[in-house]
Amino acid sequence: MIFFTTLLISMFITIAVMPVFRTLAVKLHAMDIPDPRKVHPRPMPKSGGIAMTIGALIPVLVWAPRGDLMRAILAGSGIVVALGILDDFRNLGYKAKFAGQLAAALLVVFYGGLKITNLGMLLPDDVCLPDWMAIPLTVVVIVGVTNAINLADGLDGLAGGISLLSFLCIGYLAYSTGQLPIAIISVATVGAIFGFLRFNTYPASLFMGDGGSQLLGFLAITLSLALTQRNTPLSPLLPLIILGFPVLDTLTVMLERIREGRSPFVADKKHFHHKLMNLGLFHRDAVLAIYAIQAWLVTWAFVFRFHSEWFLLLSYLLFSGAVITGFLVAEKTGWRFKRYDLVDSLIKGRLRALKERQVLIRFSFRIVEYGVPLLLLFTCAVPDHPPVVLSYLGFTLILLILLTLVFRDKWLGGSLRLALYLVIPLLVYLSEADMAPWLVGRTEAIYNLSFGILVFFVILTLKYTRREKGFKTTPMDFLILFIALVVPYLPDERIRSFHMGLIAAKIIVFFFSYEVLLGELRGEFRKVAVWTMSALAVAAAKGLVGAWL
Repeated sequence: MIFFTTLLISMFITIAVMPVFRTLAVKLHAMDIPDPRKVHPRPMPKSGGIAMTIGALIPVLVWAPRGDLMRAILAGSGIVVALGILDDFRNLGYKAKFAGQLAAALLVVFYGGLKITNLGMLLPDDVCLPDWMAIPLTVVVIVGVTNAINLADGLDGLAGGISLLSFLCIGYLAYSTGQLPIAIISVATVGAIFGFLRFNTYPASLFMGDGGSQLLGFLAITLSLALTQRNTPLSPLLPLIILGFPVLDTLTVMLERIREGRSPFVADKKHFHHKLMNLGLFHRDAVLAIYAIQAWLVTWAFVFRFHSEWFLLLSYLLFSGAVITGFLVAEKTGWRFKRYDLVDSLIKGRLRALKERQVLIRFSFRIVEYGVPLLLLFTCAVPDHPPVVLSYLGFTLILLILLTLVFRDKWLGGSLRLALYLVIPLLVYLSEADMAPWLVGRTEAIYNLSFGILVFFVILTLKYTRREKGFKTTPMDFLILFIALVVPYLPDERIRSFHMGLIAAKIIVFFFSYEVLLGELRGEFRKVAVWTMSALAVAAAKGLVGAWL
């Protein structure tokens, strides 16, 4: 439960403090001003990194064991975040940021003892690099990847989504090899990113700024090196695969600038996301395409985590060559993504007509309106012998909802969210850890499949809603689908035995579905309140029965 608690606390803290720092950024004029190389049309506050840092730091300080390396990583993170935030508010320039990154890297190397000494089968007879080679190589890699994530922050949700997929992979690999501190920091960062993406998916209402992007880059590379450079069966080349896309993007852009006789640090519109948009993709399409590539890379890293370093290096070089060749051929031939008349006039036209008549939204919303509460109600009945604390929690939350209904109806949405966010993680965990015998077999398979079906209709509802405010379909939906439909079925016995991926996926599906449902109800929460109290009553009754037995 420590991982779920860490995820939820970091996510909720980030969501709670984000509006505060957004307002502060506006007052202090910490705004990202549009210019010819940027794609956003209006000034945007760039204070999301502060909220992410606070959200991730609090659970890490509470739960993560801290040796010299973890202290060095946390201290180094503080350095890059502090200078990044100062740059967001005072425009320090790249030299000050580079100095901070260098100081943070040296701190991790000399105080934390983190060095790239093991290259696996790339060196004969597992020879380790001497310090005179390992130390400068480690510093260059840490500074380089920190900047790579920073430079990848060019579209709404892009750096956050790439980093989220990377930390999911790092966190699980750390958990599977017993490296608890790395796992907790990774999960806390995932929670903070999820909270941030609520405000940053297209169209964004704020940016993470240099403070946030440097934090993600520094943590991603230091944690992945700590994961693979110590006593572990994991390949030491995994960081190259996990973080390979932003690294390739940065190296390609810098080499292209040098070839043209310009400084490699001068900003332009040469990044992969810019090139995808130049090929005819819209903003969301470009982000989604990069999400798909990054998802493929982290899945590749996971599946082949024990394979030969030569195999991993060759596969990454082939991937890099295919990406670069594809862009070069498209640029020279003038190729662009085509939008076929058949798709636009026939398929999209018919879908547009269905949307105008509200056929799809009525059908999909009815499934969501009744499917989400029914699935929660069923989940409450799944645990075989739940603890009595579930009864206390259930009755307390029922009383809270009843009092809100009677005295403060306008607070009903908040009380429902509080009740759901508190009880869903516990219920989902108990439904997997203490599953009733009657559910095993085909019934269990149907139950698990219902979560994937529910996600489909939730996203369909988002796609065809006429609501102007609240949740809208965004590239973040891809991340939800990836976690919900891919993670639980990865070919790993540890996932299947403890159901970690399935538990996380179910929790995310419930949260996502309820947010959409409450948004679509436009304040009419009484029916959901009745369903929620019914589910809580079932959970409370199960807890009492378990205590008596």
